[in-house]
Amino acid sequence: MGLLFEQIDSQPSEIGEITLRRRKIPAIGDRDIFEVKLGEEFLMSSMFVDAEIALSDIGLNETEGDNLSVVVGGLGLGYTAVAALKHERVGELLIVEYLEPVIGWHEQELVPLGADINADARSRYVHGSFFDLAIAEPSEGGFDPASPGRTFDAILLDIDHSPRALLHDSNASFYTTDNIGKMAQQLKPRGIFAMWSNEGEDEEFMAVLRDVFTDVACHYVRFFNPFQNRESFNTVYVARKPG
Repeated sequence: MGLLFEQIDSQPSEIGEITLRRRKIPAIGDRDIFEVKLGEEFLMSSMFVDAEIALSDIGLNETEGDNLSVVVGGLGLGYTAVAALKHERVGELLIVEYLEPVIGWHEQELVPLGADINADARSRYVHGSFFDLAIAEPSEGGFDPASPGRTFDAILLDIDHSPRALLHDSNASFYTTDNIGKMAQQLKPRGIFAMWSNEGEDEEFMAVLRDVFTDVACHYVRFFNPFQNRESFNTVYVARKPG
């Protein structure tokens, strides 16, 4: 079976010590589980990835046209990005990640999906704060540092645990009509914004989305949790910019 636990890397980051580790859980079989911790808090795990994949699938299935330009906010362990690259209509994928060590783990292929992202010429890493880039004025830049002011067909966001459970208190200002509206300026007409959440439908956030977008929906993504021996769920919000 090999090692049951291995710490692969630990580095300081802009918001604290971040650690990548791999472990096996004999009760669920002989497979590697990759985990990322920020200090003592778990940020992400390859144990449950259904909703990270669904974020791309649900969001991109709502898009229109071909040769799509897509932004993924939050690299994580790469599941949302790789799921997006499986859509043949995607022509370009920008992956915005605030934590430089996370980008490095993928570039060095210390995580399993790094090789898939690196081998796909459509993908590009952008080191920066999604939240800062989201509200930047077009003349100041935006998500693509190589092409300030450009717009995209879809923006897929997976950073905070939910609009209320934040990785950092400063993120709270993003989940407002004003700043969601600023982000929407970087979407093409009828472009799609989709976002992952670890919690159920948030009516206050749904109201914010309806202030800016049309066709607003919250999808429940259900999966079996062997630790609790029952079904668990995450949610994916989807909204369309008016055309």
